[in-house]
Amino acid sequence: MSRAMDELEDRARRQLHRMRELGEQTSRIRVREVSSDGSVTVEVDGNGALCDLDLTSAITRLSAREFEEVLVETANRAAAQAFSQRGELITEFNEEATETQTQVRRNG
Repeated sequence: MSRAMDELEDRARRQLHRMRELGEQTSRIRVREVSSDGSVTVEVDGNGALCDLDLTSAITRLSAREFEEVLVETANRAAAQAFSQRGELITEFNEEATETQTQVRRNG
């Protein structure tokens, strides 16, 4: 093969590896958040999906409305943190991809 083809193949292989790595990193994201009163603990993944929910006996002192508010607020905080972590990973990936594209354009 020509040198240009070898370089193209190598670059494509590195990019594919980096994409897989990004997928693995995002799939490992887990965020636990505890409500301010300690009655609710939620764990979400990088997509904000609920993975675990722990409730203490303190929820028995809450009305249904209060319980709903505490649960939703706690889950939202956890999801926001998970989305932030995922966003940081994607930003890093995009910056690396932009840098690679800039190098390719310079080297022709």
